[in-house]
Amino acid sequence: MDPERSRRFEALARPNMAAAYNLALWLTRNRSDAEDVVQEAFLRAFKFFDGYRGGDARAWLLQIVRNCAHTWLRTNRSASAERELPETAEALAMPSDDPAELTASMAAAQQLRQAVAALPVDYREVLILREFEGLSYREIAEVVSAPIGTVMSRLSRARDRLAATVLGGEGVAP
Repeated sequence: MDPERSRRFEALARPNMAAAYNLALWLTRNRSDAEDVVQEAFLRAFKFFDGYRGGDARAWLLQIVRNCAHTWLRTNRSASAERELPETAEALAMPSDDPAELTASMAAAQQLRQAVAALPVDYREVLILREFEGLSYREIAEVVSAPIGTVMSRLSRARDRLAATVLGGEGVAP
């Protein structure tokens, strides 16, 4: 094994591990499954690292994670009916020390996690990539292998569904 190749891969992959896990967790909805997906994705990325020609490393790695997650979902979708909901630090930031406000914030965060988890996978993945991982539309289009217009449409529909679920349909067009 080439130590220089391993060093270059690690330098490229390490900064993106949290984003990879977060995406896998939201897609699989289970910590153990997400860990398996990320491990498989990073093994594939390392195996084909010689074919990586530069560009956006984060988008390249997240595309591999997404593909591994979709493969996992096709294979194991019915294998596990019970799913955890991701609890990322970003999704659970608590704005107050007041117990009443903290309780309300926790309930709202739980409702939001459930609403995101209930989205179809195509909507959920673009929402996670945009809102939690901060990817641009172009980067998301690269990750999901879809035109930017499709990404924008999916993101809009995901946001509309979230609003309808969280707000109970108030002020949301059908």
